[in-house]
Amino acid sequence: MGAEPPARAEPLPPVPARPLSHAQPPAPSRTRGRWGERPAPAPPRGPGRSLALAWAPDDPYTTMEDYEQSIQDMVRQLKNSSEPGDTKCQVNLRLWRSNRRSLSPWAYSINHDATRIPADIPEARCLCTGCINPFTMQEDRTMASIPIYSRLPVRRLLCQGSGDTGQKRSTKKKCPKKYQTVMETIAVGCTCIF
Repeated sequence: MGAEPPARAEPLPPVPARPLSHAQPPAPSRTRGRWGERPAPAPPRGPGRSLALAWAPDDPYTTMEDYEQSIQDMVRQLKNSSEPGDTKCQVNLRLWRSNRRSLSPWAYSINHDATRIPADIPEARCLCTGCINPFTMQEDRTMASIPIYSRLPVRRLLCQGSGDTGQKRSTKKKCPKKYQTVMETIAVGCTCIF
């Protein structure tokens, strides 16, 4: 009785792709050019979409209002936090939040500005001058903790007619509430450098 060779599995036929109900029509296929040539970038999907936002779905969470709401949720969590306002340069491995487990730990404070929306934004503040040595778990000042900055979109209150015309504005006349979206630099965390 000889051993029979294993049966060969036949390749499965390709499964046709089914578009999702909310998916964009498929982008035109990019064919490979000659060796060394790069294919042309895929065109943006949807009307008025730039290449930078071509990946973003058309779901509601990409709206400015939802973005502002998520920031306000973070501010609310900070205000309601039961953790002590610890300002010590130390790592706490029992906490799940990355800002306290980092080798360059940071705490959050609330950056308040009444002339912008959102008025309150959580901002990181480094707790160490140096960095935590992972072997001794003590601060090592041969390294430095520095903030990581990010530019966040905010809406700034603008006053029309507030230009210098040489006339004093009446204290009774109020500024009409008109906002402009601008990018603001905010510290979002800390990192360690040599």
